[in-house]
Amino acid sequence: MLPQRRLAHARGYLELGMLAAAAAELAQIPAPACDAADVVAVRMALLHEQENWRELSKVAGEFTRREPGESAAWVTWAYATRRAVSLAAAEQILLTAEVHHPAEATIQFNLGCYACQRGDLAAARERVGRAIKLDEHFAAAAQTDPDLAPLRAAGESFGPAKRRRRKS
Repeated sequence: MLPQRRLAHARGYLELGMLAAAAAELAQIPAPACDAADVVAVRMALLHEQENWRELSKVAGEFTRREPGESAAWVTWAYATRRAVSLAAAEQILLTAEVHHPAEATIQFNLGCYACQRGDLAAARERVGRAIKLDEHFAAAAQTDPDLAPLRAAGESFGPAKRRRRKS
């Protein structure tokens, strides 16, 4: 069977929650196709669903070194590293990611969450505010994200970024 068909099957099984079947399809994709970006992305999604944080951290880290322009891979790497290693290690990943993607709202938001968990509410407020300015959807996320509970307890409220009026 062609690698792209196996990948399509793996995606379908993953969407259905059939993790073992998805893994079996991915395992049958031969080299070098198994290292293609779309295959690695599905492998990372599978590892996330399996909550295999240590392996996901490894795979996402390798992928990010190959494809530093993929901001989502940095976020995935940090997410898995936080669970497999530590918050401090995850934060270092996102500080490096920020150099490559300074205007990526998800990176800013997660750095805000990490700062909040470290007890640095000023940095958390700044990072989350920056994320909301970049993408207003993060205002709603900030209202419920458990990592930001200390910031909300300190009286912080998050609203959508204010729109600037154009001068006529």
